[in-house]
Amino acid sequence: MSRILDQRILLLVISFSASLQSTKVLSKWKKCGDPECEKAMSRVQAITDYLGPDCRYLNFKAGEEIIVYSKLSRENENLWTGSKGKDFGYFPRDAVKVEEVLIGEEVEVLTKETDFLCLHEDKYTFE
Repeated sequence: MSRILDQRILLLVISFSASLQSTKVLSKWKKCGDPECEKAMSRVQAITDYLGPDCRYLNFKAGEEIIVYSKLSRENENLWTGSKGKDFGYFPRDAVKVEEVLIGEEVEVLTKETDFLCLHEDKYTFE
């Protein structure tokens, strides 16, 4: 009986850790302006205030300008990545309107685990 209980607990722990792991990576693919995702893709303007759920997200107020560097694709196409001043993060594409497109063609590349890290006081953490 004890062995069966131990196995069930182990399965529960494995299941729980797998669900946590899947929340770290928002998508396996993203679209960029170049293979290194260094070129700005577009300039957008916020049409609504946005406060993200954690430190991976970019917070902004309506009217602010954001430079877009990548767009998540396939699993989570609603999230774009961009910067506003020194702040950088994810935001919903429906919270902005495109003001200017800066690239001719998008390139789809695999995301990296580092795409989904938060930087706090010189330490990277997953939320």
